Amino acid sequence: MKNSNTAITSPEVVENMTYRKVAFRIIPLLMICYIIAYLDRVNVGFAKLQMSEELGFSEAIYGLGAGLFFIGYFFFEIPSNILLHKLGARLWIARIMITWGLLSALFAFVQTEWQFYILRFLLGAAEAGFYPGVILYLTYWFPSHRRGKMFALFQAGSPAAGIFGNPLSGWIMDRFHDTAGWQGWQWMFVLEAIPAVVLGVVILLYLDNSVKAAKWLTEEEKAIISRDIEADSKGKAASHSLMSLVKNPMLWVMTLIYFCFVMGQYGLTLWMPTLIRASGVTSNVTIGLLGAIPFICAIIAMVIFSRSADHYRERRWHLVVPALLGAVGFVVAASATNTTVSIIFLSMAAAGVLACAPLFWSLPTAILSGAAAAAGIALINSVANLAGFISPYMVGIIRDATHSSELGMYVLAGFLILGAAIVLCIPASKVNR
Repeated sequence: MKNSNTAITSPEVVENMTYRKVAFRIIPLLMICYIIAYLDRVNVGFAKLQMSEELGFSEAIYGLGAGLFFIGYFFFEIPSNILLHKLGARLWIARIMITWGLLSALFAFVQTEWQFYILRFLLGAAEAGFYPGVILYLTYWFPSHRRGKMFALFQAGSPAAGIFGNPLSGWIMDRFHDTAGWQGWQWMFVLEAIPAVVLGVVILLYLDNSVKAAKWLTEEEKAIISRDIEADSKGKAASHSLMSLVKNPMLWVMTLIYFCFVMGQYGLTLWMPTLIRASGVTSNVTIGLLGAIPFICAIIAMVIFSRSADHYRERRWHLVVPALLGAVGFVVAASATNTTVSIIFLSMAAAGVLACAPLFWSLPTAILSGAAAAAGIALINSVANLAGFISPYMVGIIRDATHSSELGMYVLAGFLILGAAIVLCIPASKVNR
């Protein structure tokens, strides 16, 4: 009996229970927020199925507009993340969500390409700081060896948005088409914007800025987390100087790696509805249901690879393998001649490319902490997300020129292979924690 009580109250058990409690408290809410964020970011891919034809937008116009989101994201990312670090996650994440929700609804009133361009840029500026801000926020609560799984659970919001958002978008566009004089795509933008505003208010009421401010933790639990975070920060870069970060070559290596993965991610998500329609599917609801399959595969891959990476405390090969898996998926899907083969290999591409993101963020957070982490994560994310501008625009230009997506998919596969190769050049001792 004595041994049983000792086991129950052992430090390891108490520590695991503490982090489980933290995860249950903050991860579900942040994951739901990311689902809505990602949906409002990429639902333009579904709107294109009606919007482009009605407004006379070419493939290149759509690709440019879709990509301009990331130009706004680029300019406001670092200031936004630094303000989050100074003002606190609760206020700043709430501000981000409310403003992007309001801007998302305004897309229902777009009539010209310039209105489309301006709103996509402003949406990127409004959302800037959310994703890297949450990554930074999680480093306040979880030490390095626990972050892979937490990043994956949060990042699962991306494929979850595809699983639920694709069928929802298709249903809204078909069900509400010509309702009250509005087209289906207009209703889609308004209805899918409402949750962002509501969640912004929830964040204000629910989220804590720090471990110290968390009234739902005991003093013992706070001490455990603070001890682990402090020990984890030793030996990491913590400079407050942005210039010192800019001069850090490892930061630019990380940025290039993430750039390669983002090329694949947004080339896939912003063009998937169009690729599925090109395979012979005409119903928006069916396109949405089929488009959910690759994202289901992506969630499974994210959980498997991230849990394994944390268990073995190995990061490089756990990042390289899904990147190469995604490259193979792109290459085969590009030349697929029927819907079944297309969905199978789009699923492989989605599983690979979307599993890369949570695994990647274990690399820079293993070498940065404090203010350096706030600026460094934002710098990596903002510069690398320029690929979100280049990727859809490039695919749009290629489709206009060749009337095919095949060459564009090959280029995206090449970027994934390049990213994997660079990862292998990083010494394992720097990132395997």
